[in-house]
Amino acid sequence: MKHNLCRTLLLFAGVFLFATIDAHFKTTPQSPVHITETDELVYKSYPNGDRIPDFSFCGYRQSEYPIPWVDAKVYVPVVDGDATGLIQQALNYVASLPMEPDGFRGAVQLAPGNYELKGKLLMRADGVVLRGSGCHKNGGTVLRALGPMKDELIRVLGYNNAKTEDTIHIAGQYVPVNATVIPLKQTATLKVGDKIRIVRPSTAGWLSVLGTDRLGNEQEYNFSKWTPGRHDMVWERTVVAVTSESITIDVPLTMSLDPKYGGGYILPLSWTGRINNVGIENLCCDSEYDHTNLKDENHRWQAITFNHVKDGWVRRVEAHHFAGSAVMVLEGAMQVTVEDCKFLYPVSEIANHRRYAFHTLGQLTLFQRCYSEEGYRDFTVGVAVPGPNAFVQCHSERPYSFSGSTGGFSNGILMDKITVSGGIIQLGYRDMADQGAGWVAANSMCWQGRASQTHCVTPPTAHNWAYGMWTQPFGNGHYELSHTFVKPESFFYAQLAARMDKSSMEEKKIFVYTTDETTKPTPEYAHWMSVQSLKPDMRMDVWIDSMIVTYPLEITQNNAPLLNEVNWRPEKEKHVVMAEPLQVKNGWIVRGNHILINGTYFRKNIPGTTGWQGKGSLSQFVPGRTGTGYTEEPDSVAQVLLLSGAHVLHHRTGLWYERRRNDHERNMHADAEVWAPFNEMPYSRSGQGEAQDRLSKYDLNKFNPWYWNRLKRFVDVADRDGLVLLHDHYNQHNIIEEGAHWCDYPWRSANNINQLGFAEKTVFSGDKRVYMAEQFYDITRPVIREYHSKFIRQSVNVFHDNNGVVHSIGLEYTGPLNFMNFWLEEVNACDNHQLVALTATKDVQDSVLKDKKHTLMVDVIDIRQWHYRADGTLYEPQGGVSLALRQHARLIDPGTVSCASVYRAVREYRCKYPDKAVVYNGSTIRVPRNAMNWAIFMAGGSFAKIPPIDELPVYEKASSFSPIDRQTDMDTQWVMGAVGKGYLGYCVKNEINLDLMGDRETYKVFWIDPDKGTVIKEDGSVRGGGKVILKAPAESSICFLQL
Repeated sequence: MKHNLCRTLLLFAGVFLFATIDAHFKTTPQSPVHITETDELVYKSYPNGDRIPDFSFCGYRQSEYPIPWVDAKVYVPVVDGDATGLIQQALNYVASLPMEPDGFRGAVQLAPGNYELKGKLLMRADGVVLRGSGCHKNGGTVLRALGPMKDELIRVLGYNNAKTEDTIHIAGQYVPVNATVIPLKQTATLKVGDKIRIVRPSTAGWLSVLGTDRLGNEQEYNFSKWTPGRHDMVWERTVVAVTSESITIDVPLTMSLDPKYGGGYILPLSWTGRINNVGIENLCCDSEYDHTNLKDENHRWQAITFNHVKDGWVRRVEAHHFAGSAVMVLEGAMQVTVEDCKFLYPVSEIANHRRYAFHTLGQLTLFQRCYSEEGYRDFTVGVAVPGPNAFVQCHSERPYSFSGSTGGFSNGILMDKITVSGGIIQLGYRDMADQGAGWVAANSMCWQGRASQTHCVTPPTAHNWAYGMWTQPFGNGHYELSHTFVKPESFFYAQLAARMDKSSMEEKKIFVYTTDETTKPTPEYAHWMSVQSLKPDMRMDVWIDSMIVTYPLEITQNNAPLLNEVNWRPEKEKHVVMAEPLQVKNGWIVRGNHILINGTYFRKNIPGTTGWQGKGSLSQFVPGRTGTGYTEEPDSVAQVLLLSGAHVLHHRTGLWYERRRNDHERNMHADAEVWAPFNEMPYSRSGQGEAQDRLSKYDLNKFNPWYWNRLKRFVDVADRDGLVLLHDHYNQHNIIEEGAHWCDYPWRSANNINQLGFAEKTVFSGDKRVYMAEQFYDITRPVIREYHSKFIRQSVNVFHDNNGVVHSIGLEYTGPLNFMNFWLEEVNACDNHQLVALTATKDVQDSVLKDKKHTLMVDVIDIRQWHYRADGTLYEPQGGVSLALRQHARLIDPGTVSCASVYRAVREYRCKYPDKAVVYNGSTIRVPRNAMNWAIFMAGGSFAKIPPIDELPVYEKASSFSPIDRQTDMDTQWVMGAVGKGYLGYCVKNEINLDLMGDRETYKVFWIDPDKGTVIKEDGSVRGGGKVILKAPAESSICFLQL
């Protein structure tokens, strides 16, 4: 292999022996960048001071130093079976070593061969390198990623504990593109070496000039237009000089700061948790996949991700068969170099957010000599990313989409010697695409590239440039010397040499394009080229291999000890104490003796989602991105739930897979340009045909392992931490009322391969409403019954060794009695099934509860579809008439409820069915002091939205209490208790009257705030045996009598 590559290089070098004419045309002095006769770059500023930015700061240590060689401190041989734990222990061992003067602790050296990894590797410490023994599958180190996980194989992740200090305002003058001097109103608090964030706000005035505040204005539901604050640019810089009026920063700005559009401001920054000097090199990552489905997505998506990292690298890494990326650099990372890497043989749907081979959301990242085949967006910068970021000598072969910027005015992008064979370089305008991409790039440069098309525009308030492009040009950007070879060969390395006043060794690795004069070839040249034409042209994948041969890494694994030879022992796993089992006791839903409540759970909206989407979701998926509003880890969701004082997470399947359907249109989509975040469905795609979203159709016989594993992982945590998953099996909104909810639903015949027999095309009433409930619930049809049975049993059996689940047919269920009975029977047929809630219209609910057979299958009565009005009348929609709740409410006035009417409903069913728990999720109104939710609880309702009470064991003691009707007056007080155990009362006024006749115990008296759950007064004690009147410290307070 080495001999062949060297021979290839010599042949290509021979081309230049025939070059006799300088075909590198020059620019004029009036050009934004003038190329002189000596191939130097001279910049001409625009009248406002803007100029082409200096991109050369990108990369590891701003490309001022080469990537170092780090000695191995431990050697990990190939082992049989899962090697995840062994390699992770080796990484942890090196992370425990002291930092050496060069800023590194050491490397983990892997052997040649195949390592199977069922989990992921996590690198969280400074100064650690993971190194293989070669990046090719034959003879190198292969990390074989197994299992249906959709996340990355290797995650390099620091700690997101960045803190900013008080705002420092920038002086009200124009700061041009490429500026390093920032005028300030005052600089007293800043000093040389300080880390800062420079913020350019996205003001309403600026968005108006861009026109992006009007994107999608014709949509019924507009999630595309830009709004102030959502496209702020935030650069991270270091102060290198300070005067009384200004500071100087280390890296130029890639956008102007214009006082007409809000100017900018500075936030001093400290970030102790960000890690430095981390690298991954010389190995191959390979993802397992379903070989019968070449669009399979139930496997790994990213090979490597970086976040909260400064100064890192990935070099000489190949990624095979991944669905998402070889390397994804996220927004908390900067100064990362990715070089000599390949993304090959991707396996996924051909659709957006897949096959982003090399993608960055970070700053100062450098991708050089990288190659991708059959990707989607191979070399891309994400939305609203501040620059600079550089792609140098990268090649995209036969992509399905573009390279460049995905949207949002990302700025300071350099596409230097980029080849996009059969695709587009995108620095243009994308309008509503990708939820409002708009102007995708600003102050960005294409230099000496090749692409089928180049889209380069001049956006308002900014510039874009394209020099020496061999392409079909689109847009009004500054094009110059098109279809011409230009010198210097690389813009990045010319800028770096000018800044450093010396050439970089990386310039030796630039593949120089052939520039011979071909209009008047000599016979000798024609013969020589005829010989060369017998071989394929040089391509970047071959060039990368040649660089690996020419500049080898010297692997010395024999000098490093094995893990069992070093004096280190991993931390022992902590013993996990499980919570008490979930059960119904004394009419309450409890774990042990603790009544479970559902306090307010803070959940954060993210752009492009409706009110209930994208918040604390177990089935939401954003490729490569983890955290609130993205792909949320089940244990993180549980932690937020615990911190809020709530116990219950309500899960239901999303209305559609992707966000384009947010517009509620009912057409088949024009393409597969799907919008994230994704609502993963319970079913897997088949790889066959096209569904309405233009991805392949679902197979209802194949469940989505990622979806069900996520629910299972949450319940595992719930059983440890005392939480509950309220699991809706169905989302009836898919089949009744709004037609858009049916459009992409997996059960629709157009969207699956299973021949369910639903008519196509679907009839939409008024081209809007859908009426599929009658067919969907028709279990007299064997095929419908079969697939319902499979799904219900999957929904239960996945939790066969858990107890922290309450199963519900679905919060919106208004279907018929026979389907409810069928659902109960199917759940009951599963061994070790968990608690079952009865959610239905009142007529269906009552029929089930009166049925001796089916009432035994119910543990929890969920009052949700009906209520007593404040005037005492009953609002009672009927089940099985193919109407949704909102449609019923348009036919029958629901009226309003009161605390008394809600209390009545809960108390009535607690009395009728004392062995069952009751929860109330019906109509409520906002009343002071949380009285509505306390009314639910005081009537005996579980899962009430009341606060945790940490100072007293109220909910433990109350599990033995029952409402005391004779002491309850809805106008003044609600009381529950048990003789000899204690009492709890909610006093509406400023006192509470308790009848303690027959109770001889003495009780301590506590008053509790009903909103906060805090003790507001400790009020001595009372002795039983008579009636007592206790004065409340405030109206609407909780009184607790503790034995």
